[in-house]
Amino acid sequence: MAAALALCLALAGEPARAAPARTTVLPAATATLAWTHSIEKIRWDEDWAVADPATSAALSTVTASAPPTAAPGVTITEARIRGSGAGMEIPEGAVLRDGVWHYRPGLPPLPAVRLTQSPYVPPYTLCVAGDCRPLPGWLAGGGTIPDNAVIELRPCPASP
Repeated sequence: MAAALALCLALAGEPARAAPARTTVLPAATATLAWTHSIEKIRWDEDWAVADPATSAALSTVTASAPPTAAPGVTITEARIRGSGAGMEIPEGAVLRDGVWHYRPGLPPLPAVRLTQSPYVPPYTLCVAGDCRPLPGWLAGGGTIPDNAVIELRPCPASP
């Protein structure tokens, strides 16, 4: 039987199977990532989930142009944007509900989502099981994250 997978956050460069001081196993296999566009000041939200080829039906929806990989990954299941502007066109097929555009990006599962900690904008917000915090607040060891550090959201074995 395959081990259960969860989402993990880690500073880039830390091994996925290791448990370094700044890697955190999140208490779920799904999460919502949110941020505000640096120029337009419009909020974006993306729902991410572990995509395990051994157990996930999410992989069956991948397009023929981007076949799934055999390794677990993370997949975006839905995204929301509250407006448009510079470099923020409303995606084709998006539906407007209650002032928010909802859409499903057609991306294949990714090995990791890489997020840069910019000194010029507020940090990303990550919501897991209703608990929303700035991204650095989820990392083990807490504290501050260096400017331009890259944090990865990736699959990992769930805690026992």
